[in-house]
Amino acid sequence: MKRNNILQYLVLTVIALTSVIASWNMYKTPSKSAFGGVLLVVSVCGLVTVLVMACVSSATLKKYIMKMTSEITQTEKESLFNFPAPVAIIDEKKQIVWVNKEFDSQVLSDEQAYRMYIGDLADFDFDKMYSPKGNIISLGERYYRVRGIENTHDDTVLSMIYFNEITDYVDLDFEYKQSRPSVMLVAVDNYEDLLQNMRESEKAKVYAELEQLMESFFDTTTGVVRKLSSTQFLIVLEYRHLKPMIDSRFLILDKAREIAVGERATVTLSIGVGLGAKTLAESAEYAKQGIDMCFGRGGDQAAVKTVNGFEFYGGVSKGVEKQTKVRTRIIASALKDLIAESNRVFVMGHANADLDAVGASIGLASIIRRHGTAAYVVVDPVKNLATQLIDYMNGKQKRDLFISPQQAIEAIDEQTLLIVVDTHNPDFVDSKELLAKASKVVVVDHHRRMVKSIDNPVIFYHEPLSSSASEMVAELVQYFGNDCRISANEAEALLAGIMLDTKNFVMRTGVRTFEAAAYLRKLGADTVSVKNLFASSIETYQQKSMLITNSEIYKGCAVATARATSPTMRIAAPQAADELLGIEGVSASFVLYETDGRISISARSLGSFNVQLVMEELGGGGHQTMAGAQLDSSLREAKFRLINAIDSYIEKSTTTV
Repeated sequence: MKRNNILQYLVLTVIALTSVIASWNMYKTPSKSAFGGVLLVVSVCGLVTVLVMACVSSATLKKYIMKMTSEITQTEKESLFNFPAPVAIIDEKKQIVWVNKEFDSQVLSDEQAYRMYIGDLADFDFDKMYSPKGNIISLGERYYRVRGIENTHDDTVLSMIYFNEITDYVDLDFEYKQSRPSVMLVAVDNYEDLLQNMRESEKAKVYAELEQLMESFFDTTTGVVRKLSSTQFLIVLEYRHLKPMIDSRFLILDKAREIAVGERATVTLSIGVGLGAKTLAESAEYAKQGIDMCFGRGGDQAAVKTVNGFEFYGGVSKGVEKQTKVRTRIIASALKDLIAESNRVFVMGHANADLDAVGASIGLASIIRRHGTAAYVVVDPVKNLATQLIDYMNGKQKRDLFISPQQAIEAIDEQTLLIVVDTHNPDFVDSKELLAKASKVVVVDHHRRMVKSIDNPVIFYHEPLSSSASEMVAELVQYFGNDCRISANEAEALLAGIMLDTKNFVMRTGVRTFEAAAYLRKLGADTVSVKNLFASSIETYQQKSMLITNSEIYKGCAVATARATSPTMRIAAPQAADELLGIEGVSASFVLYETDGRISISARSLGSFNVQLVMEELGGGGHQTMAGAQLDSSLREAKFRLINAIDSYIEKSTTTV
């Protein structure tokens, strides 16, 4: 009933009712009863007439509404059936109970689809499907954004699922991502040192093979290759060509190692890739960071830099030692200037400092003292692996050389210089609090570069091809002048550090390693005294023997676990790891033991097995032949994770495309 009609009937009803009341009052009056009776009859008839008309009009309106509803419902059904996109209705069990014409023609016929579980049709995410954004699925070669509307009536749950085709948008997005350009920097590792003793004709041959390799490798792409120098190349290529290179773990690294230089050496490359950057300039900056990271990790690898961090590939061969000491001289000069500007210097190694960390710290602190500035070695007096060296130096009237981390924290100020040796990871230092309070920091380290490093050091002296931090310090002290020569005892501390990390000049030794040792021997270092610093107690020897006895071989790796904790296990475990390499068929060794509520792992290899990559997967790091990690887990879980990391490393190393 229309609104105007309702008002009309309401007014007539009021008038008729008023007439009835007035005529009734007249009827009750004796003088007007006859006229009132007639008027009463007429008023009642009028009121009845109005009410009958209102009812008739309401019934007519109801019939009209029912007719319109029927027509609309039929129109909706026809529209839904002929809707220009696939539509399906599913029940509470996600089974299809009805489909429209487009669903029948584009997806499945109604006979095939009826009572079919819609999850069998495609990979649906039902939570997303009922969200405003919907769920994107693929059906054959087409892509759809699927949305669902759920309706409950009389305890029956039905959902209408409609499909909006977005194939063109998906194809456009895919093409956009595939065509995104990335910058790649390729450099030959230590090219000049590698070819320095070769004839010009031999150098030309190597260089020609290298250029031929670059051309053949990138000719199959649409990339642009430009030579920046005789040893560096800049490549810009699309993601569609970069992705297969990443999947093949940069096969060009293996191809480069096939280029022989002399009888033993081969060419190795360092590759930095900027991936996922918003602009080419940002991609170039990512590539620069990637190649710097490769240099810091010893070369012969690729580093892919994204907004989320680094991914590394390769790194299976030993680096070529740099022959020039120009950088060492420059670092020594800059370090002397920093020392002159400081009121005191603290030299700190890594946590659980070993002979290399303490020996390098002693060498630096001693030369700084002779330079005229107060210097101290910061080392935990309890948690260290160089107690014999510390006691030896204390017996030589060097007792004031060592201070605890707490003493250093209390004494440090704005004019204090902190030198961190044998580590560049802020999580591995002997005192994180001391590092946080230092305003001027210098880093001297030989470990391969890790993604996490000390922020903004004044000097970052990093030589991953050096055998030890003690070797680096032994080279530095030579440029402090003859007036600052260290004593024989201090030279012995440095020699002990070199001997520890080289396993008595067997592992990771180069020409500069022997030159540094010769210099220390010239200063009066006694090899017998140094050998005594490596002497261990009978308890330590027994623990080492126990670890070796209980070890097992897994895929060419010796794995040993210590069931019981002991204060001397920190010494016995690395020694056992070294001894296990002497077993036939063993290319790497891993010793797991508990210390301070955590599981520590000492890893060693002979070079063919990169234990650094295995330890990095567990959150640790180190060198190709010597690395370690600490895990917050049980011994059993730590061993399980180690086995998985070994499997992952072997799988990646043997992957060929």
